[in-house]
Amino acid sequence: MGRPMKTLLAAFALVLLAIGPVRAQEAPAAPSKDSDLTIETAAGKSFHFTVELALTPAQQERGLMFREKMAPDAGMLFVFDRPEPRAFWMKNTLIPLDMIFIRTDGTIANIVEKAPPQTLDPRTSEGPAKAVLELNGGIARFLDIKPGDRVVHPLIAATKS
Repeated sequence: MGRPMKTLLAAFALVLLAIGPVRAQEAPAAPSKDSDLTIETAAGKSFHFTVELALTPAQQERGLMFREKMAPDAGMLFVFDRPEPRAFWMKNTLIPLDMIFIRTDGTIANIVEKAPPQTLDPRTSEGPAKAVLELNGGIARFLDIKPGDRVVHPLIAATKS
């Protein structure tokens, strides 16, 4: 192998080494833009939230990790391609959360209240869930949101069967 080829290969190797750490340090995909969501209770009340959408696997993996606070009327909506049993954990999540598991028709299947931060215990849906809404811990009880109440959002309504 001639000297110019060795020099070219060495330069290429240096470029690869320089690019590798930059790619590894990129943060996982940020959630998509904010969206309006309403919860309608069996008691006839409506509660409005502004939610971030977690639609891609990268967004769903990151979720609300590393957040130190969240507005009382904010949350994150995870929408999946198909309804399946779901399990969520609180790895690197710094605030307690309510996890609301949502069926394809928009009704709430079950609620996990005040999931403690930084835990790896799975919080699971009772049956298949098409979406999961994460809110500040304690909001569901405070607003008297219960299984059977309805979550209204275009991405959930579009999945009615």
